[in-house]
Amino acid sequence: MRKLQYVFMALAALCFAMPAFADGGSTAISLVPIGAGIGMALAAGLCGLGQGKATASACEALARNPGARGGLMIFLVLGLALIESLTLFTLVIILIKVK
Repeated sequence: MRKLQYVFMALAALCFAMPAFADGGSTAISLVPIGAGIGMALAAGLCGLGQGKATASACEALARNPGARGGLMIFLVLGLALIESLTLFTLVIILIKVK
């Protein structure tokens, strides 16, 4: 399984390197949009994982102590808003950088 993963990583690197070396003397190809897409995908995916973990922890805490619902929900909503703002900041930076 590990060898297959290395093969796919090498193929992905070659696929991204191919446009850079395809033309002999033409103008340089901008890879900024590809990098921006990968950056946004990483930001959105990791923020989604963080939100899932935060929600799972909040549900577990509510199951253990239902009386702490008021204080827990305030911190849960605040934490989810801050996690989501990281994705929005990434989107703003990408929109500024990619013209």
